[in-house]
Amino acid sequence: MFEFRLDATQGLARAGTLTLPHGTVTTPAFMPVGTHGVVRGLSAADVARTGAQIILGNTYHLHLRPGEGVVQAMGGLHRFTTWPRPMLTDSGGFQVFSLESLRRIDEDGVEFQSHVDGTYRKLTPERAMEIQWALGADIAMAFDHVVPGQAPHDLAREGMERTLRWLGRCKTRHAELTGVQTVRRSDGQTVRLSVDRESILTDTIGGSASQLAESGLSDRPTVRPSDRPTVRQTLWPILQGGTHDDLRRRSLEGTLAQGPWTGIAIGGLSVGEPKPVMHRILEALAPDLPRETPRYLMGVGFPSDLLEGIARGVDLFDCVAATRNGRHGTAWLPTGRVNVRGAGLKGSIEPLDPECDCEACTGYPRGYLRHLFVVEDMLGLRLVSVHNVRFLVRLGEQARAHILDGTFDGWSREWLRRYHARGG
Repeated sequence: MFEFRLDATQGLARAGTLTLPHGTVTTPAFMPVGTHGVVRGLSAADVARTGAQIILGNTYHLHLRPGEGVVQAMGGLHRFTTWPRPMLTDSGGFQVFSLESLRRIDEDGVEFQSHVDGTYRKLTPERAMEIQWALGADIAMAFDHVVPGQAPHDLAREGMERTLRWLGRCKTRHAELTGVQTVRRSDGQTVRLSVDRESILTDTIGGSASQLAESGLSDRPTVRPSDRPTVRQTLWPILQGGTHDDLRRRSLEGTLAQGPWTGIAIGGLSVGEPKPVMHRILEALAPDLPRETPRYLMGVGFPSDLLEGIARGVDLFDCVAATRNGRHGTAWLPTGRVNVRGAGLKGSIEPLDPECDCEACTGYPRGYLRHLFVVEDMLGLRLVSVHNVRFLVRLGEQARAHILDGTFDGWSREWLRRYHARGG
């Protein structure tokens, strides 16, 4: 149900296959963001046509509107959004901590004032798990303490250590909700069992069910395979530590000690720090991250950042920039950005991007796209958003193909040279 296979590598770059309850995701891959249960301005069918394999939902916003109870009563996030493929929900940590004067933090959680109706609410690690379980995405994210970009060492340490403490609480509550517990055998190996102790819900790590009965759990009822469906949601932790290498290492060590995990996220980057600093952190983490575990770089999704992240071992990315830029008339091309509103596009019969196979590029000339923005028609916003999402999805597809055939290093260097040549 939750598996990751590493298909090929070149240097730190990786091509893999992630299996989730609602389908498989070939990596590296970009994940469009559906903040309110919708990728802004696009239908589920629009997003599917871009080739996107997995999308995000935002726990904070969906909790406020329409409420997780409404989503659950309508059959969960997949039926609510009509998106049939895999989904991931964030924990709401980033949004809550960005409220600044509208929230109060203590060890239990974060009390905040809703930006929608002014009511006071509290989000704790346990509550974040309950909301995400009700939403029903394939992947739930742990509730983390997010610090400002380039936070000083003491503040970043406080956030990192609290994130580790909250991770334990997230794991406990998520296990209660899913009905799964992790049991460590006397030989140090681990299995995940249903709480009724009657079925193995995932394969043992380095051992069989018969070995389990023989190695320290003989006091438990016999464990046997079950034909019942496996658990429909997995939990991923988030690494914190700001821009400080020592804190990032401690975060990874503390996270792995609470594992095993089916995926690991890297949070707290691309929040104002210089790009070389983000690259340094990724390079420092790469050798110690579990090889057979997918790696998700949160909130990163500009074209060059995707390739730089892939080159440093990242498998999954998300960002709102694709649709946000699209709505404001900025399109991404292999040669950099273009302002669709610009006078230079007036009357042009050329496609937006001759190399792209999206609806905007194959169906409409540049001059018409510009006209749509000039007259403020919604179609223009939608088409350029579709293009930007497809651009990033396709970039992930291209990177994967080049990793598989061993040409990623040279191709990515040339791609970045071309993209930056005109200020991309």
